[in-house]
Amino acid sequence: MKRPLLKKLLDASLLILTASGFLASKACPQVTPQRLLDSAKEPQNWLMYSGDYSGHRFSTLDQINSSNANALVPKWAYQTMAGGKFETTPLVVDGILYATGQDNRAFALDAKSGRPIWQYQRALPADIRPCCGRVNRGLAILGDKVFFGTLDTHVVALDSKTGNLIWDATAFDYRKGYSITLAPLVIKNLVIVGVSGGEYGIRGFIDAYDAATGERQWRFYTVPGPGEPGHETWEADSWKIGGAPAWITGSYDPATNTTFWTTGNPSPSNRGEGRAGDNLYSNSLLALDPDTGRLKWYFQFTKHDEHDWDATQVPVMIDEGKKHLIAQANRNGFFYLVDRSTGKLISSNPYAKVTWSNSKDAEGRPAPLKEASPTLEGTRVCPGAAGATNWMSPSYDPETKLFYVTAREQCDIFSTAPQPYDEGHAYYGSAYFPNDDTAPFWGALRAIDPDTGKIKWEWKHPSPTWSGALSTAGGLVFTGDAEGNFIALDAATGKSLWHFQCGASVYSSPMSFAIDGKQYVAVAAGSALFTFALP
Repeated sequence: MKRPLLKKLLDASLLILTASGFLASKACPQVTPQRLLDSAKEPQNWLMYSGDYSGHRFSTLDQINSSNANALVPKWAYQTMAGGKFETTPLVVDGILYATGQDNRAFALDAKSGRPIWQYQRALPADIRPCCGRVNRGLAILGDKVFFGTLDTHVVALDSKTGNLIWDATAFDYRKGYSITLAPLVIKNLVIVGVSGGEYGIRGFIDAYDAATGERQWRFYTVPGPGEPGHETWEADSWKIGGAPAWITGSYDPATNTTFWTTGNPSPSNRGEGRAGDNLYSNSLLALDPDTGRLKWYFQFTKHDEHDWDATQVPVMIDEGKKHLIAQANRNGFFYLVDRSTGKLISSNPYAKVTWSNSKDAEGRPAPLKEASPTLEGTRVCPGAAGATNWMSPSYDPETKLFYVTAREQCDIFSTAPQPYDEGHAYYGSAYFPNDDTAPFWGALRAIDPDTGKIKWEWKHPSPTWSGALSTAGGLVFTGDAEGNFIALDAATGKSLWHFQCGASVYSSPMSFAIDGKQYVAVAAGSALFTFALP
């Protein structure tokens, strides 16, 4: 009886010694705030969710290019052994890959071989009920720590070398409908996160935590309370359950020390009765001082939203001469350019089928049609509730000067009915269902010229997809589809150059890194993280 136990102990000791030896051979990453600012100078690494602070999701690596992409082969795959949607974008720092998985998992791998180094999993409460899957989109890193937001609304710091817990901060009570699903953004010594839960009647907020201690430094409520600017845009006490979650990672402009975050729908999502007004700061772009959380300006894409058109798409910074802009392909079907110094709208152009607006107001903002509002009988509106795009990351290529975004062509029938609020439970005040068009829904990756708002090319998918995009200096755009294909396209023309069947739908945004001078591209699909390189 003792020999099997002894053998298990010896095997475990061998595993620990092997892992310790592997880690000893790797310098523990020390990521300073300056390295994050200079992330574009480290194309071999991927230091934050969108690659750098601009939100471009563009890699300057060009070893894999339009002339050899058809030779790409899989190099390794790591199985998370978890079900559900796998939405992570990994970080790669000095040869080590860090990522998150479903059900509050985080892990570190040897980026060259996929060999596991450590795994962390926070136990989930039995009564947790997140809206849209037990998902997480990634980590942030600073010093020798990686930072992770959890489904039960904690922010934790893990030792980047061991995965051991360093600190744990409670952001809010998950039982009230709050969760965290985004990848945090580190700015200076602060870890910035936003919350999910717009489907539960939460009051959204954005938090900043001290990276060393986990102490909360500030909180910006995305639904203003009494006495705060914007509070008057909510009817009676509707602000208390106003929604406006900030559930996608922001960007940062160090030149002006401004961080840009976007917010989701007001609650209830598809019923405007009882919350008359613009409902600030739902469906908005927010410019915040990262040191204090003070609001500098805002721009609201959809006022008094009744169609669940979250503005939670990554805000992308574009510089054109003296113009400093934020570009966003919004869920409501319009592509926007906003001056990032003032919040003034520069232009708005449809990039998908739109039926809710056929004119613009004095500011150039799309004006809603009254007949597009949900009714008890149902109203057909384009785009549908999933939007003309959704949370999946776009990409901006500074070489082609094109903005690449996953688009969805689907219209829905929106209906509405009264619903009492019940804390911690779904609060939609509505229903929506597919329209009765005979044509099937479909999706595409679209290349938009930001100067004109016009679509330069598109690559059609058989059905709508939830994959983001990555562009590279090799003249490529990578994306995925719901049928399980990971695809490389020519960035200038949209021509298909290569694909690989992953065996499951892609619900993530790809990234690229290099080890020992060899470029890799990585994407999560199904329950596995795949990497590809040239032979």
